[in-house]
Amino acid sequence: MVHRGPVAALTLMAALACARSGQLELVDLDGRPVRPLSSGAARVTVFLFTATQCPISNRYAPEVRRVYEKFGRRGVRFWLVYADPEETPPTIRRHVEAYGYALSALRDPHHTLVRLTGARHTPEAAVFVGSRLAYRGRIDDWYVDFGRSRAAPTTHDLEDALESVLAGRPVQTPTTEAVGCFIPELR
Repeated sequence: MVHRGPVAALTLMAALACARSGQLELVDLDGRPVRPLSSGAARVTVFLFTATQCPISNRYAPEVRRVYEKFGRRGVRFWLVYADPEETPPTIRRHVEAYGYALSALRDPHHTLVRLTGARHTPEAAVFVGSRLAYRGRIDDWYVDFGRSRAAPTTHDLEDALESVLAGRPVQTPTTEAVGCFIPELR
């Protein structure tokens, strides 16, 4: 269960302060702390929330790889984020390999980034320009609802957001609703 009330509010305020200062800290698959928004990081950072057992996230692997290849060479830093505390590093490594991801993977077992961004589903993207959240939501509109997809997406929200921030423009729609598996609540 997600903790609510004064403790949760203080935790969120601390996470926001950490992000603003570039000190947001997650852990890599070896358990080492990583500060993906630190001053030496890329100007634009994309966090892609995913889960090993989410069929929708897994179906998005080719699109994630395509967007990564297109924008990674333009200086955008990408991270896969596994927020389910039950997913172990060996399981995550097998998932990264099985789906051909070249992105680095991070764990968010305490939901620091989940709370900071407001992410609720996998797959879901969060785009930061420096330490400012510029976009949070779906990759595209391929999925209309859980179990219902279009033949092909009609909008490419993540790609549009990245084009905007790289051109120095505000994101037209900074928040969209992602469709996918729920990020599990903490107990």
